[in-house]
Amino acid sequence: MGKTSRFAAVILSPMKPLDDSEIKRVLVVTAHPDDCDFGAAGTIAQWTAKGIQVSYCICTNGDQGGEDPNVPREDMPKIRQHEQRQAGLAVGVSDITFLNYRDGWLVPTIELRKDIVRQIRITKPDRMVIQSPERNWDRLFASHPDHMAAGEAAIQAVYPDSRNPFAFEDLLKVEGLEPWRVREVWVMSSATPDHFVDITSTFDKKMKALHSHVSQTAHNENLEKMVREWGEKNAEANNLPKGSVAEIFKIVNTN
Repeated sequence: MGKTSRFAAVILSPMKPLDDSEIKRVLVVTAHPDDCDFGAAGTIAQWTAKGIQVSYCICTNGDQGGEDPNVPREDMPKIRQHEQRQAGLAVGVSDITFLNYRDGWLVPTIELRKDIVRQIRITKPDRMVIQSPERNWDRLFASHPDHMAAGEAAIQAVYPDSRNPFAFEDLLKVEGLEPWRVREVWVMSSATPDHFVDITSTFDKKMKALHSHVSQTAHNENLEKMVREWGEKNAEANNLPKGSVAEIFKIVNTN
C-alpha cells in the first residue's frame, strides 16, 4: 500500500455572512461613481433601512465617464460627484468620500492602500463591500482595470494594514486614527459568488440611484430592463420565485 498523504482534502462550504443585527457600520469602496449602485444599491438600501450606517469611498474622479462629447472633461469630476451624492440619498447614504485618483489610471499603490486604510479607521466598519480584484471572464465589463485595482487595494487595506498599528504609523501617531479590524468583506462581481440578497422590495430604490447618474445612464433607454434581467438571472440561479431580483456577492471572513 502506498503512503497516506499528510495533506487531507478540505471541502469548503460557502461562507455564511454575519447577521445584519451584528453590523453597525458598512464601508463600500469602489473605483468609480455608480459602481456601488450597479453592484449593491438594492442591498445597501435594505441595510440603511435597518439603521446600519453606510459610508462610501470612491477612488477615482470619474472623468473618463459620460456619453456627451460636448461636456468638458474638466467638468466631469464635479458632475459625477454630484450625481453620486444624489444616488446615495436614494438609498440612504450621505457619508461619501472621494479620493480623486485619475479615472482609468488606478493601480493598487501603497498610496491608495493608505488612503483606504484611513477611511477604514475613520468609519470603523464591521463589514466592507469591495470590487473583485480578480478578472471575471464571463462578465468582462465588470472587470475594468480600475475595478480590480480598487478591489486589490481595498482587500490589502483590510488585511493586513488597517488592523496593524505599525502600518502607516503616521495615521496613528499624527492623525490619531486607531487600528481597526474589519469583521467581513462582501465582494461584488466575483466569478465565484456564494451569497445572494433578494432586493425585489428595494429594486425601485436601486433604479432611482442609477437614474441619478444622468451623465452615465440617461442615454440608455433599456437601463431598467437590462438591470432587472441581470437581477432576475441572479434570483433564478438561487431558486427565488419568478419575478424576484437579487444581488450576489462572495463573502470573505477576515477574522
